[in-house]
Amino acid sequence: MAASWRRSLLYHQLNPEASSPPERIEEAGLREARERLGILVGAAGPVIDRMLETLGQSGFCVLLTDTDGVIVDRRGLPSDDDIFSGWGLWTGAIWSEAKEGTNGIGTCLAEQRPVAILRNHHFRVRNTEMSCMSSPVFDHTGRLAAVLDVSCCRDDVIASLAPLVSALIADAAHRIECAAFRAAFPNCRILMIPSQSQYPSALLAVDRYDLVVGATRMARQALGLTTDWLERPAADLIGDGSQASSLRIAEQAELRRALARTKGNVSAAARELGIGRATLYRRMRRAGLSEYSEIPDIPLGIAPAHGEGPFCLRTETHPASHTQRDW
Repeated sequence: MAASWRRSLLYHQLNPEASSPPERIEEAGLREARERLGILVGAAGPVIDRMLETLGQSGFCVLLTDTDGVIVDRRGLPSDDDIFSGWGLWTGAIWSEAKEGTNGIGTCLAEQRPVAILRNHHFRVRNTEMSCMSSPVFDHTGRLAAVLDVSCCRDDVIASLAPLVSALIADAAHRIECAAFRAAFPNCRILMIPSQSQYPSALLAVDRYDLVVGATRMARQALGLTTDWLERPAADLIGDGSQASSLRIAEQAELRRALARTKGNVSAAARELGIGRATLYRRMRRAGLSEYSEIPDIPLGIAPAHGEGPFCLRTETHPASHTQRDW
């Protein structure tokens, strides 16, 4: 709080007595701001709706801003619209710390952490009738992308509800991050990893080859990821470090997956893998997977009589050469 006031007074050189309302951008600029946020706006919409359902009757509105402090989306009850519009808590208004001094949105952007600025904690006198609780929202690359803010116009409820609302807004911000992260990697598996945070937003995106292609900010912090983690095997990042590369282990894992999908049906697994059943038996024996089936001991190049044994080879005559070929 004190650091924010110093920035407002000394760095931004703002006048706390100034009574002019917050600046607003034009509609074209507002559309551009929304477009820059991309999938984050869509991910935030349902969360904002639920926040309003929970808090609206107590005199709250819910806001989403970009990193310039521009309000790009908001929800509020019609009965409170005149109050919030008069204060400048409306789409297109700019609430950066450089413009408005200490306030929930601007200070949250400057500190990149949840903040609560209640009434006379605001830098400008004209803003001391409102109370604001804000939480940062980070995008799928781990960068600060937005702020989720809840502001209240009723002094009689804010004192008792502030701690609860601060917790709700932080949880809602993490839910937006998770929804946006999943939307950014629609064709990947999403892994949730343990972290010190109470919020389950430490996520990794893993492609079909088990390579990590994305990580939330919480996951980067939990795993200590720097700049060289992209497209590394997931096991290298979340394992115990003992998972050495091995073609034999990789083949064994693929065979186990195919057999698990087919519930141990070797013929079906062979079809799924695109190989013959004899080849699959040999590979199972080599991989040590005898627990799935009684694997016949058939040497390479030796086939049973046609129509006999656990699998059959057919002999066909090629129409051009009239020679016999074993398939």
